[in-house]
Amino acid sequence: MQSRQPIIYQIYPKSFKDSTGSGTGDLRGIIEKFDYILNLGVDMIWLNPIYPSPQYDNGYDISNYKAINPDFGTMADFEELVSLADQHGIGIMMDMVLNHCSTEHEWFQKALAGDKYYQDFFYLRPLKADGSLPTNWDSKFGGPAWAQFGDTDLYYLHLYELHQADLNWHNPNVRRELYDVVQFWLDKGVRGFRFDVLNVIGKAEQLVDSDQPGSSQEKSLYTDTPIVHEWIHEMNQATFGSYDGVVTVGEMSSTTIENCIEYTRPENHELSMVFSFHHLKVDYEDGEKWSNPPFDFLALKKILNDWQTGMSDGGGWNALFWNCHDQPRSNSRFGDVVNFPFETASMLATSIQLMRGTPYIYQGEEIGMTNPNFQNIEDYQDVETLNNYQIMLDKDYSEAKIMEIIQAKSRDNSRTPMQWDASPHAGFSQAESWLRVASNYTSINVSQEESQGRILPYYKELIALRKQYPIIQVGNYQGLLLDHPQVMAYRRDYQGQTLFVLSHFYPGKLTVDLSELGLDFNRSYQKLIGNGSLSVLKDQVQLGDYETAVFLIK
Repeated sequence: MQSRQPIIYQIYPKSFKDSTGSGTGDLRGIIEKFDYILNLGVDMIWLNPIYPSPQYDNGYDISNYKAINPDFGTMADFEELVSLADQHGIGIMMDMVLNHCSTEHEWFQKALAGDKYYQDFFYLRPLKADGSLPTNWDSKFGGPAWAQFGDTDLYYLHLYELHQADLNWHNPNVRRELYDVVQFWLDKGVRGFRFDVLNVIGKAEQLVDSDQPGSSQEKSLYTDTPIVHEWIHEMNQATFGSYDGVVTVGEMSSTTIENCIEYTRPENHELSMVFSFHHLKVDYEDGEKWSNPPFDFLALKKILNDWQTGMSDGGGWNALFWNCHDQPRSNSRFGDVVNFPFETASMLATSIQLMRGTPYIYQGEEIGMTNPNFQNIEDYQDVETLNNYQIMLDKDYSEAKIMEIIQAKSRDNSRTPMQWDASPHAGFSQAESWLRVASNYTSINVSQEESQGRILPYYKELIALRKQYPIIQVGNYQGLLLDHPQVMAYRRDYQGQTLFVLSHFYPGKLTVDLSELGLDFNRSYQKLIGNGSLSVLKDQVQLGDYETAVFLIK
């Protein structure tokens, strides 16, 4: 498998399938539903963290990198899953959280006990002379980024949740330990790695205050610094770089096209591809996530086009996605899941998956799962959501306004249990699930989609097309109709053929002028896929509600 060519299915194990009646998904549940994944036609399964963890941040606070959380099963269960997947040519991708570890990890506990060797695994600093914190940085989860280190006079850095202590990558012993973790899973047969917030590992040895706390200037002090490239290259050469076909993707926080080109250019020997999130911030008011304005469609197009063009021109490679465990459901966000559920889901899938890059499908999007719109804050579990609920209360937002924002933006929107059928608990479990099931599970579920649905068959068709047509895998990209207020359009070119993708992001009928796009409609063409009636290419075409259409011009 080429490291840029697989189609990757993301599983949030806690919410995929519970095989024990505990209310929490597990590895045997994934094994139980393996045929479903196999029938999708994907090439790799990305598992969110399944390591031992106190679960302050749903497993991204890891207390042991080389073991399986008993809530998910045993190492034997994991090895069985790897073997089963391998028999069918499917790779397993593990989530590597190497910027920070849990404060319950042995390293942190030994540091707390006074072991100087392990104290150098973390960023420990005294207060300033005036009694203020070592720096004025903010945690990304709210509040200051420093917490007292036990009962000492030192404070430890945590860019994320309080119980996630940032690791000191300047210490070669830290890097050696982390590379050993990667090698451990390679030896288990893992053939993919998703590296969590990888571009923030490059903090300086001497940490300084931000001129503008909480701003992009502050983030620049520890994001995409030059040494990150050195360390990723070093990790590549020490571990996965000597294996054929291993797929690596870095989650890049507040990153740039220029840096991501360097992370992913093959000759740099760093990563296969990157996740960037700029296109999923187009419904942030003045850059604030916890807000709920209409999404800015022209900004969405511009960002996607800039990344497609920039990464292509520089030889970099994008991960293509609308959904993941950290984002609300895209169909609830960018479409109409009440009146046009099929049209919305199929249009969004087509518009992203046929771009230049590697597609990621997040569990449930292929059956049209939506945001759950829980009415009470007690129904939410996500630490970031609960922290910001309090922050919004402190800002005197009304309860109604707060809940409207949380219903739109909470990370729990994508973490509700997989909806398998219309039985109690959506067929996910025999018991109450750790997070409530969305109330629409009786009408939106796998069983329904397999018997008479339209979204799941459409996804399977899209996946098959990518494998059939090299132009989708490797063709050049060119954005079209970039100023059109309702339509996203682009072309892919390869070996004399053109793939033309047209997507209407709104309801209603719309006439679109294609006469200035330089497409030769006199050449033979075929419609490869679409969700509406458009079948003939000419200077003027009409699109329906959330209609998408894809043509191959030969």
